[in-house]
Amino acid sequence: MARAAVRGRLTWTAARLAAVRDETASARTLTFAVPDWPGHLPGQHVDVRLTAEDGYVAERSYSLASAEGVELTIQRVPDGEVSPYLADVLEVGDEIELRGPVGGWFVWRGGTGPVVLVGGGSGIVPLMAMVRAHRAAGGAAPFHLLYSVRTPRDVYYAAELAEPRPGLEVTLLYTREAPPGHARPPGRIGPDDLAGLARPADCFVCGPTGFVEATSTLLVDLGHDPRRIRTERFGPTGA
Repeated sequence: MARAAVRGRLTWTAARLAAVRDETASARTLTFAVPDWPGHLPGQHVDVRLTAEDGYVAERSYSLASAEGVELTIQRVPDGEVSPYLADVLEVGDEIELRGPVGGWFVWRGGTGPVVLVGGGSGIVPLMAMVRAHRAAGGAAPFHLLYSVRTPRDVYYAAELAEPRPGLEVTLLYTREAPPGHARPPGRIGPDDLAGLARPADCFVCGPTGFVEATSTLLVDLGHDPRRIRTERFGPTGA
């Protein structure tokens, strides 16, 4: 299973949209039916290919949000070629092409040691796959997820993250607007937000480049082993 998940599919295959769920005003989760899906490791991604009637082809990579099966959470990117179609046009029953799973470095392979997940914006997606895999495995490893978003309206998987889960601690950090009564004032992630994290721990940081670089630097400054910090950067056309 693990070997198949790392190698993934080397060819394109048809994926049929089976279900849709809105996450925010600009993002939705798509669940696909993919024949003979080989399984994947939490943190991996797939390549998505769209072909227009005139033959024009556009490809993008999107992280898998699920512990099993193919589930993608797509944030609409203004003027994007792929995300507006996936977020606004694709309907249940429609088919796209995908290839994967892809990637073998930014993945959680299980274990019982502490894990720190830090996500910025849509960078929560591969981390959510890890959270779900952790839950499916029984939550033996202490997990702490820190999720930085602009406002409460921008939180992906809000209801699921609000549910108490053994072995999982969730901290929401708001950068522009916090809900009433929230103890932390709005602002960018800082050393105080990371100071109480378990150490040593395996750290996974995902989000925009500036967020990832700043967070990784803070973790190292606070004594985390840089060899145990894995990062994934999302560009403007990422998931």
